[in-house]
Amino acid sequence: MKNNIVDLQNKLQALLLSQHDNFTQGKVADYIPALGNVKPELAGICVATIDGKTVGVGDYQRPFSIQSISKVFGLVMAMNRLGDSLWQRVKMEPSGQPFNSIIQLEWEKGIPRNPVINAGALLVSDVLTSHFSASKLAFLSFVRKLANNETIHVDKQVYQSELSHGNRNAALAYLMKSFGNIEAEIPELLSHYFTQCAVAMSCQQLAQSLLFLANKGVDPLSKNIICSPKDAHRVNAILSTSGMYDQSGEFAFSVGLPAKSGVGGGLIAIVPNYGVICTWSPPLNSFGNSVVGMNLVAGIAEELGLSIYH
Repeated sequence: MKNNIVDLQNKLQALLLSQHDNFTQGKVADYIPALGNVKPELAGICVATIDGKTVGVGDYQRPFSIQSISKVFGLVMAMNRLGDSLWQRVKMEPSGQPFNSIIQLEWEKGIPRNPVINAGALLVSDVLTSHFSASKLAFLSFVRKLANNETIHVDKQVYQSELSHGNRNAALAYLMKSFGNIEAEIPELLSHYFTQCAVAMSCQQLAQSLLFLANKGVDPLSKNIICSPKDAHRVNAILSTSGMYDQSGEFAFSVGLPAKSGVGGGLIAIVPNYGVICTWSPPLNSFGNSVVGMNLVAGIAEELGLSIYH
């Protein structure tokens, strides 16, 4: 067992070193000023398995802004709270449009294509804001419990930065409200959404907190049931078709794992019955996905033969 861990660590280290020339290929998300200040050369990768092992290299224990990866946690909370009625308010189809498209939302009368584009995540935030008396605290508590770490916090600087530059998200929310698909007051909803995006976590914390999606909805460490096997399947299916923005099809084609990226440079990939891979590298490609992160996940998935389509 120990040799397996050392072997995996060596593989991860070699993969990370092989990315040396790719750190200049992308651009950090400077449209959120607080994210634009992050050093582009920081990078980490962590693999957590359902039998309790965790192996990481690089900056895998350094917290970063999880951004859209937070949509996975919010979705699970909303599914647990609303059940199947959630799918009357948000669909589960790939969008084929940019993740923050207003045009598509107008065409489809305020019903978002899926819960991991911005409009869908705002709809999910509305569910949480409307159904929890303190939704921001409930979200943070949920994540802390999954990661088994009470120090996980909201980065206030990132939150303020998002709040000051969140006009497009506000437009999406008001448009859905005009179609009667939003219940909460928009400022309250946006405050929740920007709070969850501004949560700071490390690769290690993220990988461990999402193990339940690799284990049919059961946290393999605490044995707690986080969601039903059916809902774990549904989340993984949505991540397979829509989790990587407009590169979701390409990622499924080339890597073959349910995944979710965030503009903070994070990327999580679920390997059912095995574990979770999490990477972090801030420079993004034109689709909003981490350049180095995608290479790292693709590399370790190929090395270990982890595609779900094998």
